[in-house]
Amino acid sequence: FAIIGMFFQDGLTGSAWGDWALFTASPLRAFENELGVQAPVGFFDPFGMTKDGDVETFKRRRATELKNGRVAMLATMGYITPEYFRFPGNCATGLKFADIPNGLAALGKVPAAGWTQIFLFLGMVEK
Repeated sequence: FAIIGMFFQDGLTGSAWGDWALFTASPLRAFENELGVQAPVGFFDPFGMTKDGDVETFKRRRATELKNGRVAMLATMGYITPEYFRFPGNCATGLKFADIPNGLAALGKVPAAGWTQIFLFLGMVEK
């Protein structure tokens, strides 16, 4: 039955929803010409987060997405780099950088003051 329904929707009768050009009042039209919109999908918003058509919210979310993507790329490099390079010297507590293991094993080795410094720095960068 599903295949027969698909024939009626797209094959025989044209389209199930009508012509997109007729929906001129749709709030999704606000983002139809944005960078990244490509045929044949067009503007892709599977969760409906832009259905209200608020341009300022859209721009804020797009900027946040770019920032988070860049942070993810830096985090990936931060995960790979210790395999090939270590800073010489010691932390403030006397722990050598070379003694800190890679990956999740570092969570238990880095002192609490070190994590505090990292989170304070990230908080300042996020502003």
